[in-house]
Amino acid sequence: MLNLPKFLISHMSRHLSEQEIQRREALKDMRSRGIEPFPAAEYYITHYSKGVLNNFDQTEENEEWKEVTLAGRIMTKRIMGKASFVDLQDSEGRIQLYFNRDEICPGEDKSLYNEVFKKSLDIGDFIGVKGFVFKTRMGEITIQVKEFIVLSKALRPLPIVKKDDDGNIYDAFTDPEQRYRMRYVDLIVNEGVKDVFIKRTRIMNAMRQFFNERGYLEVETPILQSIPGGAAARPFVTHHNALDIPLYLRIANELYLKRLIVGGFDGVYEFAKDFRNEGMDRTHNPEFTVMEIYVAYKDYFWMMEFTEQMLEFVVKSVNGGNTTVPFGEMEIDFKAPFTRVSMTGAIKEHTGYDISGKSEAELRHICDELGVEIDDTMGKGKLIDEIFGEKCEPHFVQPTFITDYPVEMSPLCKKHRDNPELTERFELIINGKEIANAYSELNDPIDQRERFEEQLKLSEKGDDEAMFIDQDFLRALEYGMPPTSGMGIGIDRLTMLLTGQSTIQEVLFFPQMRPEKKPELPSRSDFEALGVAPEWSEHVMAAFGSVDELKKAKPTQVHQKMNGFRKKNKLDIPALQLEEVKAWFD
Repeated sequence: MLNLPKFLISHMSRHLSEQEIQRREALKDMRSRGIEPFPAAEYYITHYSKGVLNNFDQTEENEEWKEVTLAGRIMTKRIMGKASFVDLQDSEGRIQLYFNRDEICPGEDKSLYNEVFKKSLDIGDFIGVKGFVFKTRMGEITIQVKEFIVLSKALRPLPIVKKDDDGNIYDAFTDPEQRYRMRYVDLIVNEGVKDVFIKRTRIMNAMRQFFNERGYLEVETPILQSIPGGAAARPFVTHHNALDIPLYLRIANELYLKRLIVGGFDGVYEFAKDFRNEGMDRTHNPEFTVMEIYVAYKDYFWMMEFTEQMLEFVVKSVNGGNTTVPFGEMEIDFKAPFTRVSMTGAIKEHTGYDISGKSEAELRHICDELGVEIDDTMGKGKLIDEIFGEKCEPHFVQPTFITDYPVEMSPLCKKHRDNPELTERFELIINGKEIANAYSELNDPIDQRERFEEQLKLSEKGDDEAMFIDQDFLRALEYGMPPTSGMGIGIDRLTMLLTGQSTIQEVLFFPQMRPEKKPELPSRSDFEALGVAPEWSEHVMAAFGSVDELKKAKPTQVHQKMNGFRKKNKLDIPALQLEEVKAWFD
């Protein structure tokens, strides 16, 4: 039997590759030498790679470079006898380390270098190093290591992404499903991924700064709700055991924020996680982030100016003071003011149809004429939304406010002061996608009840995205809500725009994925069916993983590898003969 520790035997329900077995052997070897590969104590860091690389040239004579302490992950390892080089990756970048055997081990015992560093440390392991900064003959800023400590042993090998002198990348970790499912690996090996998420945080921080400087209050509202209100969407349903009631993951935080306006706050905002039990695609994830803000005594004209000023501020904050952002082959300019176009005007311009005052039957006829797919559950609002979404939205690339939506599309919005068939609502469209949505908020409780009842009729008709009637919200409105404007903006889509990403999955650390398909585990019998002797089948399986992988190799390679495996692990079984191995391939 292979001389494996007990903890390794427990992992055999998942096939371990040869590298994984070797790493577990290295773990065992470290512990046998009294080295704990997962120490608990704090490791104090004095410098990071970026600071050293950026500042050493200007301050080379400073005392601070004579002793520095860094920590990070080994990304490359180049052993050249008594001297070796390592690329260390920390949270800010990479820096080269230089290891010299006699510096690391000044005494007679050289095992820390010869055995631990050379044989037991692998790419992916975390180490801490102390040393001094110098420049190599090639001019590369480097840390000469005087001492090091193992901080964490990686038991799985990283994908090795290689780059040549011309910048060409090989063996890249690029499969989208693997990248999204194993984002932790994606962040380690793919340059630029971390920068997207850092910019996402900077976008939200800039937004907060803009609101806070104007005196608005950040708040938190319930995620579990008894009524999923504030939007037309299908909710996730759960159950509260103690109360024995159904609850819903919120689809929007609008109605709770308006309750706070009723309660006397002049301006409140929230960065919220919302959930909608709908499809997934390149721009939709069932869990997503929105920011909603409500300001008393304002209307949607004020909110349009506020929104464009806020976005210009955010873009300049994260984009080096520039308002233009590259997106594919285009440039999107966030310089205020943005273009304003009415919804009916946009539909007339791009379809030739004037939908003003049209009945449901007439709108269905227009959809048929335009080839827009509809169904029997759709009312006037949904029909208009389908026409606009399919025939108009893609034309608006630069930031554009689409204003004055038909009343049937906006059950929470105040009727237009000049045309009761419309509402005081706008959506901000950029690159053909809705980024923000805003109203002059409906604060007439009688009108609001009637709108909710219209939504109830749509629900009875089969529209499972129609709004619920929220009686407590109606009660709050009856206590009086001042004139208010509210706006919601999709943080995920805004981040996509400002980082040049074409899919929402690229701006979510852990997007929703289908369940992972588990590969069928190989068994010794699979190899024995080929003619592998029972005393060898376990070891061949450990070395190759599956019969398919074994078959990809040449018999001579297998023969050499397995006999080397036997020698290295001191297996008490006869050596394999080449003819014996060739028979497995017949």
